Amino acid sequence: MRPLVIGIGNTDRGDDGAGPVAAGLLERSGLTGALVMTCRGDPADLVTAWQEHVAVIAVDACVSGAEPGTVFRLDAVRDPLPEGFGAVSTHGFGLAAAVELARAMKCLPSVLTVYGIEAAGFDAGAPLSAPVATACRAVADEIAQDLQEALCTKPA
Repeated sequence: MRPLVIGIGNTDRGDDGAGPVAAGLLERSGLTGALVMTCRGDPADLVTAWQEHVAVIAVDACVSGAEPGTVFRLDAVRDPLPEGFGAVSTHGFGLAAAVELARAMKCLPSVLTVYGIEAAGFDAGAPLSAPVATACRAVADEIAQDLQEALCTKPA
């Protein structure tokens, strides 16, 4: 089964578009072997998408108080996401709540890596801020490299 990369957010709301933008960059990189999709962040949609995959990488905007463009890489299977992770973005319920719902339902994928990109703002119609745009490229590059290494070293 191919790994899933899911970019979470809304590209019409400033830095909330970080997830979909990073996913789009990854998709255009030409990497094969992974399924790339976007989602606005509805928990039911996320849990449904995860069910068919053993390994999932999620990218979402977050607000933790760090500098905009700061990237967090978290193992959501091993540890709960920080409270409120992603909840301040425009998709409301938040990625952390979706992860905990899936954990309670015992349907988390075996691997769930979450990249959080610290946002600067969520204004309607605004583009990504410069630090978030730079972070999206870095996250897409890191995911592509990790997937390439994993797919090349996977036993036959």
